[in-house]
Amino acid sequence: MSDQPLWSGNRLYYGGTWQVAKGSGSIAVASPATQEVYGAVPIANAEDVEAAVAAAEAAGPAWAAMDALDRGRHLRAVADIVRARMGDLATMEAAITGRPIREMRAQMGRIPEWLDYFGGIAAGLEAESNRLRGGFLSYTAYEPHGVCALLTPWNHPILILVKKLAAALAAGNTVVIKPSELAPATPLLFAQWCTEAGLPAGVVNVVTGDGTTGALLCDAPAVRHIDLTGGTVTGKRVAAAAAARLVPCTLELGGKTPVVIFEDSNIEEAAAGAVFAAFVAAGQTCVSASRFIVAEAIYDEFLEAFVRRVKALKVGDPADVATDVGPVISAASQARCRAHIERAQAEGARLVAGGGTPVLPAPFSSGNYVQPTVFADVTASMTLFREEVFGPIAAVTPFRDEAEALNLANDTPYALGASIWTRDVARAHRMAGKVRAGMIWVNDHHKNDPRSIWGGFGDSGYGTENGWDALKSYQRKRNVVVSTATGFDDWFAGGKRYG
Repeated sequence: MSDQPLWSGNRLYYGGTWQVAKGSGSIAVASPATQEVYGAVPIANAEDVEAAVAAAEAAGPAWAAMDALDRGRHLRAVADIVRARMGDLATMEAAITGRPIREMRAQMGRIPEWLDYFGGIAAGLEAESNRLRGGFLSYTAYEPHGVCALLTPWNHPILILVKKLAAALAAGNTVVIKPSELAPATPLLFAQWCTEAGLPAGVVNVVTGDGTTGALLCDAPAVRHIDLTGGTVTGKRVAAAAAARLVPCTLELGGKTPVVIFEDSNIEEAAAGAVFAAFVAAGQTCVSASRFIVAEAIYDEFLEAFVRRVKALKVGDPADVATDVGPVISAASQARCRAHIERAQAEGARLVAGGGTPVLPAPFSSGNYVQPTVFADVTASMTLFREEVFGPIAAVTPFRDEAEALNLANDTPYALGASIWTRDVARAHRMAGKVRAGMIWVNDHHKNDPRSIWGGFGDSGYGTENGWDALKSYQRKRNVVVSTATGFDDWFAGGKRYG
């Protein structure tokens, strides 16, 4: 990784090239698995942010005026580069985030889908027209917002970036990306690839930094749309900044995802799905299943199958294809997970798997590891049931009937994801119609596709990614009314039409 341009000096990427940062601060980029420091990225200051936004603003008119078919060809050219280099990208993301390499290779394989999809549908966005009373023709038209700020998280540095970027660029916007300070490297590299693919200079720009950098970007006058994936506390700050300038905002925030498992489920399938839902990415995704709500009739049997599978997970080196679970992202995350484990035990939850720090050989003994952990008999009043953990800790709670299952699932201010496991099709649809979540899976979990909208409500934010909704959210819809009459109907001279 040391030979990548992003480590060769105090550099940002904007205006189609590497730029020496004007700010003096830097952020070390280290392995969460070993604490090895790979290098550093700069903390962009106000002058850096202003320059990056200016580059995006300058590139905006020509990019917006480009035919949607041509913008689509540019996006597909980026997709081709990602396909050719996804192995290198997966290796870098695994090293910086601690996500297992097998997992990251699979995820990188999905990235081109978003670029291909939005590159394909943008030209098909059709407006409407109508003939109005009085000889008027009304038609609508879409136009991009302009410069968009994309604030991206550390857990899916490229996937979530591309979900936002593909829609924004296809709609005719230019972007300034501010990645998480915990995984800032690959977005810089991706921006360089966009230039290699032929995107005009200034269409894709990246400023690295901390929360101050993000606030500067959100406050930049030329930024006309803000899209954040992050925590709920940060989301409220961003929403306030956007509201102060009357700028549209998309927020994908925290979650406390319920998984409801009914007695007619295939227990081994449900247990396999539960392990994936709870422990992929070491539980560090916005829709990680952290609350398993299980029918009393199968509670013990499900627990046995679930725990057996959890104990078989291999924890260790993210670069090893046999590794199932890597470290959490930081020492602070590790400490937070340990605090949740201690509190769950103190509040009376029953520890049935994990609960400690795995014993690993050097250099992984220095990593931010947490054993995949399961607590049974968790009640709705316990902290583990109520608070987002963002780590490999799952809570299992029994329920008596469908009404109680629904009440438990909805007992949270979050409303992002939920899954329902049952072979009763009527019950599946009843539950899907009543559970509070923006995304609901039946007999599966965490499935994502560029054609399927993604987003929540409540403390999980607002707005959606993916699909036509995302493309339209990155544009303004305007109305044009044209008189087709032979003359003007002068109201003050006795005209007959008012308004």
